[in-house]
Amino acid sequence: MKPLTKSRFKTALECPNKLFFTSKKEFANNKSDDPFMRALASGGFQVEELARLHYPNGVFIDTENFEYDKAFQLTQEALLLENVVIYEAAFQIDGLFIRTDIIVKNGNNIKLIEVKAKSFNPSDENIFVGSRGALVSSWKPYLFDLAFQKYVAQKTFPNLNFEVYLLMADKTKKATIDGLNQLFRIPNNGNPRTDIIKRVHSLEEIGSTVLSEINVDNIVNDIIRNKYKYYENLNFEEAISTFKKAYQEDVYLNWPTQFSSCKNCEFKATALQEEEGLKSGFKYCFSKQLNWTAKEFNKPNAMQIWNFRGKNLMEENRLLMEQLTENDLNIKPEAGRIAPSERQWIQVEKAVNVDTSFHAEKDELKQEMEKWVFPYHFIDFETSTVALPFTAGRKPYEQVAFQFSHHKYNEDGSIEHYSQYINNTAGEFPNFIFARALQTALGNDNGSVFKYATHENSIINAIIIQLEESNEVDKNELISFLKTISQSTSKQAETWEGDRNMIDLCRVVKNYYYNPYTKGSNSIKAVLPSSLNSSDFLKMKYSQPIGNINLTSHNFPSDHIWLQMQGDTVLNPYKILPPLFENWTEIEMEENLSDMENIADGGAALTAYAKLQFTDMTTKERDEITQGLLKYCELDTLAMVMIYEHFRNDVIN
Repeated sequence: MKPLTKSRFKTALECPNKLFFTSKKEFANNKSDDPFMRALASGGFQVEELARLHYPNGVFIDTENFEYDKAFQLTQEALLLENVVIYEAAFQIDGLFIRTDIIVKNGNNIKLIEVKAKSFNPSDENIFVGSRGALVSSWKPYLFDLAFQKYVAQKTFPNLNFEVYLLMADKTKKATIDGLNQLFRIPNNGNPRTDIIKRVHSLEEIGSTVLSEINVDNIVNDIIRNKYKYYENLNFEEAISTFKKAYQEDVYLNWPTQFSSCKNCEFKATALQEEEGLKSGFKYCFSKQLNWTAKEFNKPNAMQIWNFRGKNLMEENRLLMEQLTENDLNIKPEAGRIAPSERQWIQVEKAVNVDTSFHAEKDELKQEMEKWVFPYHFIDFETSTVALPFTAGRKPYEQVAFQFSHHKYNEDGSIEHYSQYINNTAGEFPNFIFARALQTALGNDNGSVFKYATHENSIINAIIIQLEESNEVDKNELISFLKTISQSTSKQAETWEGDRNMIDLCRVVKNYYYNPYTKGSNSIKAVLPSSLNSSDFLKMKYSQPIGNINLTSHNFPSDHIWLQMQGDTVLNPYKILPPLFENWTEIEMEENLSDMENIADGGAALTAYAKLQFTDMTTKERDEITQGLLKYCELDTLAMVMIYEHFRNDVIN
């Protein structure tokens, strides 16, 4: 009989219907393919290893995931000791099974410790329970997970006293050594829980820790006693009983569909996945509950609308875009721009009418563009935040700016990949070097500077704070420069907006332009291929080698062609970035430490930078990953140039 484990319990809390799909290989599960999720998982394993140094000499319950009885038996044997630390202790009773990260037994008292790669500030009095007395939504899944663990453990051993703690990254602590992140290396192959490569075996070897413990036992007890509920119609024990029965009997719970959770469901199958034989849990639910057929699934629906919450539409079974009215979107026009609600309605109308032409507020966009000053500077940053800092003196999840790309668009129409910066030196904190390189790149004129979305401004604010706390001799000069191209965020003590405050091209898109090919997304990864598909100018220009079109590049040869077609559709340039290690021999590949295939998204870039922190990586492999990052980042700023050219040549003219 398969038990209800804590991971299945957490899945059921997200949506009880997911229990029916989660253990079936025939259903697509896109969460497992998410590069950001993989990067987060790696960080979690590293934090767990550091956590074990807090409680050394533990008994490790080394069993396979499915060896429930064996794991429990080994745990029982270890618990016979008066005092013991156990890693991955297993508890099971009445069809319920959990494995705990760490337990510390002293007589009959047990600390049950859950290790999380999340961060917290110990001075925050409302970390878990808000000022109005409700659980903070972002912590709710973790706290219910802990409640399930305590419930099962206490029920298994009623004679023992369990007290629950979280052990997490502490935002107030600083790493005391370089390379803390790399002391616990995730293997390319094997189980990251059992085969992780440790280079230290005591806290003394790293000086101090960046983790802190926090007691959450009272909150967990309140959850078990039903002071807090996940679903109003289920108390805690009812939820456990319901989920266990459904999972063990393989019953689809037919839990009412909800707009937000269904919109973000990981069990949606893409067309390609369905062609490969995978099923869609999303379609299964909608077929069962809303009687949708292939006809409805092939039509655009409200969950595809940008930033739309779909109040009452699920209950009314009125989710198709063709069933919506302007009243459903509560349209509120705004002078001089496309209001968010207007943008949603434009998306609906074009989708329903199969209209692939772009919409633009041409006059308003033209007025906006007339404010811009040549030469234009298009900037993109690549950054990293990790639980275990790469360098001494840094805190968990402190921003690290390791790369930028910079395209310069001159008034005569020539385009230069003007400058770039990357840090690929293991153990070096790059932010201040990054700021100096940025100053050199942008300090020679007063041209407009462009970003895409708010990330770059947030990073500049973070670097300003780091500089203020530093002893850098040129910190005042650097801060003054950074303030000219940014505006203050809420974290700053003072308020400013620079003379060359970066222009957000994403905001320009949202305010003045909608392209149906984006299907509502404003990501540059969607807007670029959409612009290419809609622009004869871009198609003609970028179907030629870059050496022929008045464009320079630091990372691509002059015969490189950016635009490739598949039938009548332009291929997304991000999908055709060259793979890593393309011409390497099998023997060379066997010696690789990075185990990467390509860099074509932000998650892969994060992972690549973390790999570059390996001090024992060969120069050849380091150079290969560096080149992959440089090419990826160059495309990000060239994408901004292309979007600008689309506006200039196709939209306002």
